[in-house]
Amino acid sequence: MLNKQSPLPMYYQIEENVKQRIANEEFKRGEAIPSERELSESYEVSRMTVRQAITNLVNEGILYRRKGRGTFVAEEKIAQPLQGMTSFTEDMKSRGMKPESRLLSLQIKTAPAEISQKLHLESSSQVVKIDRIRYADQEPMAIETTYLSVRKFPDLTEDIVKKSLYDYIEKDKGYTIEKATQMIEAVIAGEKQADLLGVEAGQALLHIERNSYLSDGSPFEVVISDYRADRYKFITDMFRG
Repeated sequence: MLNKQSPLPMYYQIEENVKQRIANEEFKRGEAIPSERELSESYEVSRMTVRQAITNLVNEGILYRRKGRGTFVAEEKIAQPLQGMTSFTEDMKSRGMKPESRLLSLQIKTAPAEISQKLHLESSSQVVKIDRIRYADQEPMAIETTYLSVRKFPDLTEDIVKKSLYDYIEKDKGYTIEKATQMIEAVIAGEKQADLLGVEAGQALLHIERNSYLSDGSPFEVVISDYRADRYKFITDMFRG
């Protein structure tokens, strides 16, 4: 299986072999691969060598670790176009996936200074703060915190939040959502984030901050999300000139 006479390092040969076994569907997407001990025995190398290969594959997004459960083959990443503005619910439904939300908390509180500024509120204004975990086909995809003005949306309930906020805003409240400004950067999962998303601490996440606007130009929400980088990627078209 491995060529110990080759100048290629053992860990690199293991990486390529694991990739081939995934391509051949010997290791299936979404399923666990053998443990480090089992792999070290089958490849006849040290566990340290296997660990280096597995860590490299995790860093590439080919594998991912689930705390207390082992190492799994990553599913195909969900490609999210940067053009157009959809809610998580709309996006997952368009892909034939079942969206769900687990509500962690719904609070009315005084808006933090940065949120007040982004929502064009006075410093003493109150906001609804919604913390949710977003699921697709029962798999956690993102941790999401949403801020909305209490004055603009005074009748938000847990039932509304568990469904689609955008449906509520456009169909129930009669507003027209027009655009958003979005910032994306890479971050590392802390212990709490990792536990909520079912991944290992230290795994890469996509940190997204969105400021959304209605058709009259007024900002209506600030959304701060951490998406699993092993399950999500963003794509965009670019034109020269």
